[in-house]
Amino acid sequence: MANRLYVARTALIVALGGFLMGFDASVISGVVKFIEIEFALSKLELGWAVSSLTLTSTLAMMAAGPLSDAVGRRKVLYLAATLYAVSAVASALAPTFWFLVAARMIGGLGVGASLIIAPMYIAEIAPPAMRGQMVSFNQLNIVIGISVAFFTNYLILQLGHSEAAWAQQLMFDEYNWRWMLGLETLPAVLYFCSLFAVPESPRWLVMKGHDAEGLAIMTRASGAAAAEHDLALVKSSLARDARTHGARLKELFAPALRLVLLIGVVIAVVQQITGINAVFFYAPMIFEQSGIGTDASFVQAILVGLINLAFTVVAIFLVDRLGRKPLLVFGLSGITIAMVVLAWGFFSATYTLTPDATQSLPAEISVASLAELEGRTFESDVAYKEALRETLGAATAQQYESELITAAITMNPMLILFGILGFVASFAVSTGPVMWVLFSELFPNRIRGLAISFVGLINSSVSFLVQLVFPWELANLGSPLTFLLYGVFAALGLVFVISVLPETKGKSLEELERILVRNE
Repeated sequence: MANRLYVARTALIVALGGFLMGFDASVISGVVKFIEIEFALSKLELGWAVSSLTLTSTLAMMAAGPLSDAVGRRKVLYLAATLYAVSAVASALAPTFWFLVAARMIGGLGVGASLIIAPMYIAEIAPPAMRGQMVSFNQLNIVIGISVAFFTNYLILQLGHSEAAWAQQLMFDEYNWRWMLGLETLPAVLYFCSLFAVPESPRWLVMKGHDAEGLAIMTRASGAAAAEHDLALVKSSLARDARTHGARLKELFAPALRLVLLIGVVIAVVQQITGINAVFFYAPMIFEQSGIGTDASFVQAILVGLINLAFTVVAIFLVDRLGRKPLLVFGLSGITIAMVVLAWGFFSATYTLTPDATQSLPAEISVASLAELEGRTFESDVAYKEALRETLGAATAQQYESELITAAITMNPMLILFGILGFVASFAVSTGPVMWVLFSELFPNRIRGLAISFVGLINSSVSFLVQLVFPWELANLGSPLTFLLYGVFAALGLVFVISVLPETKGKSLEELERILVRNE
């Protein structure tokens, strides 16, 4: 029991980096509506504001693994915590759009480092029987961070409407998005201080020749007998690779690693190309497209976070019981179905402005200007929004898009809510946590840092592109086609998992190396 508590405590502290990653990434979902108007952003500029964090996290992923191999896992995590804090303060104080982008990019460096190193560290200290659950702690903390960001965004939005003197003095209404971004400073400082209670990775210590220190940590984590066994396996693995000096990128493409690299790359792409970060980073925007209004869209975003959290807990419970492959098959099947539901829900929507509906619009919107649209029925959101821009002008149509959609749309918004929640639940029980478990298991000890950085780079690159183009997709392709494309990608990923992916549960990292890597 003592060993399990030690491993769990250590894993939870390290996984606080996941909380910061989830919060930092998803807090922008509540910000986009306000910065789009304040900085007069185009759709691609809005996408850039969201995806800029992921761009630098992509670059950091390539550097984080090799850097951690050189200086240790823990020092890189200290650096990540510092970058999170600096980014939060700078984002909250940003005077211009490009200053905000630069501040978000600084946070992206912390995201990339913690996203790679935290699961790697946990996999290297946890015994095989606990590894799946412990690595999943990182994903659990990511989704807790996402949930907290959705909740604090809504709380700040409501405080902006408050008549309380203290809320008005803190200017939650005028500076709502700045408060949303600045709150991250508190958990960033907590993470930095908590890391003092974490030891260095035992496998990294052995790699650097500090066998006694590594063995002591392994003993505390696994017990004396298991620690001696694990130490022998690590040293044997390193000895087999002693003929080369350091891990180089070209080694990833050696024939012996072809299978594990293929699996890593495909899973990395599928996790993001099915649209998860479009949902997490633009959740209120998506819900507003169903006509429920701004406040209700923020409330439904909280539901997204809670469902994500609940099903991530389910995945942690099942990942070492059912295994990695069954969860992926179930989850990708659910994602495919959910995306088809979303595509159909938006496809069946129509948009008609009636005289009564136009009278309920904000006074700033000229009812007379909308007279030519009254009674006309639009079969797609793209056509309706284009008509609004031509009639009212781009600035007014953008500022009051939510109210104009609510006034005209005819659809079942619950279908959209169920589709989004079904998608998030399917993701959270499968590709969300399972991808990082697989990444921590697939690659040999000596090149694990470099390999995880490489596939993490691909994962983050796809995420960047999805976030960047999502506002443009909604504006030009429309909601139905956008979500249908995500469903097609999920179906293709499902075929790959069923056909190619082996099961990895219950095996030590060194055993998996013997199974998956062909000896040359």
